[in-house]
Amino acid sequence: MIGTEVNVQVSEKAIEQIQKLMEMDDKYGQGLRVGVKSGGCSGLSYFMEFQAEPLANDKIFEFDGGVKLFVDVFSAMYLDGSVLDFTDGLNGSGFEWSNPNAQRTCGCGQSFSA
Repeated sequence: MIGTEVNVQVSEKAIEQIQKLMEMDDKYGQGLRVGVKSGGCSGLSYFMEFQAEPLANDKIFEFDGGVKLFVDVFSAMYLDGSVLDFTDGLNGSGFEWSNPNAQRTCGCGQSFSA
């Protein structure tokens, strides 16, 4: 179990992409809920969605450019120490997690086991 201090980071490229998506979807000022849920080929999978307000027990992380992450208590256990990045290379583009808590990840990078 983790302590009360949880650390989740977002790369500059991911911040830029989140800002673009907020603008495109008219979500500026909202937070990005990031979390972990049961499912995926490795047991747990990541999810992200814009949300107007955090929930009562959410951990809130604020970054440059008005980007806020909302992380629920369950997900915080699995995301502590993680970095959200955005890649746009020849093999495709998308958000990627670098998660020190993942003991095994699937080939797509969207699910893991802890």
